[in-house]
Amino acid sequence: MSPEGAPPLPVLVAAELQPLLEPGDLAGLAVTWLPADQPTPAGDYQAIVPLPARWVGGTELKRLPQLKLIANCGDGHDNVDVVAAELRRVIVTSTPDVVADATADLTWALILACARRLIEGAELVKSGRWTGWAPNQLLGVELRGSTLGLLGASPVGVAVARRAGPFGMRVVYTAREPAPELEAATGATRLDLKPLLGESDIVSLHLPSTPESKGIIGPETLALMKPGAILVNTASGELVREAPLAQALEEGRLGAAGLDVYLDHPRIDPRLLAAPRAVLLPHLASATAGTRRAMAQAALANVRAVLAGKPPLTPVFRSWEKA
Repeated sequence: MSPEGAPPLPVLVAAELQPLLEPGDLAGLAVTWLPADQPTPAGDYQAIVPLPARWVGGTELKRLPQLKLIANCGDGHDNVDVVAAELRRVIVTSTPDVVADATADLTWALILACARRLIEGAELVKSGRWTGWAPNQLLGVELRGSTLGLLGASPVGVAVARRAGPFGMRVVYTAREPAPELEAATGATRLDLKPLLGESDIVSLHLPSTPESKGIIGPETLALMKPGAILVNTASGELVREAPLAQALEEGRLGAAGLDVYLDHPRIDPRLLAAPRAVLLPHLASATAGTRRAMAQAALANVRAVLAGKPPLTPVFRSWEKA
């Protein structure tokens, strides 16, 4: 933020965030509102607050020579070339903490939809083909006594694990480093990836996209999962190879998959769209009014901190063990 008496510092902010922000969030900043359908302009902007769909890479950074900060309005940073940003000493931030509860709720909505076949049931009723209760109709999965496996121990992963207790589920997780908060709150056990996949009835992804984690769910890891297991992804579309997942669903090796993120959204692999027992949502993880306001405010809080010469509030780490 500019010192008292100095001209306001120029920043680019996604125009779609304007209704979510108060005047105080923008104090000391000269904001240029950037609509989603417009390219990133060149100029002496000090910071940019993009939506997750806007790519900010080497080309954009060359056109923004004074840029100090990319303040992503979202939990992830798949839309940012973090290496290019680091080379130019541009700080990258995200808004992980404020989305944790809303994303965890949505994760559980997917778990329940998959386990209890809610989409199939709703479609049966709407079709007019439902003839009444039957003892073997759309039998689902009993959650009590089953195992929930988390890939990653992010704030969202911790929030998801906390919600598993009332369902009577055992929680296991994999991460490069132990997660004491997760273990203390839920009794979770840390496992290596292969045993976790082999023991889990439900596998939920909570990793950022990094060179190590991209495509982590593919033919090899899908083959390690329990027959009939459920896969849920509310983290990053780059973690899952969609064609092999569709094949696993087609062949009946997986019980179901619940996805809120995709590799190349809004495009989704046609085989996945047609796959049985696939519950596919349009990136709704943080879609509550309160959470979206908090995300916009958190992104601008990072801008105000960095431009005032202070450390970023929620910097991005590329190593997935931080997740």
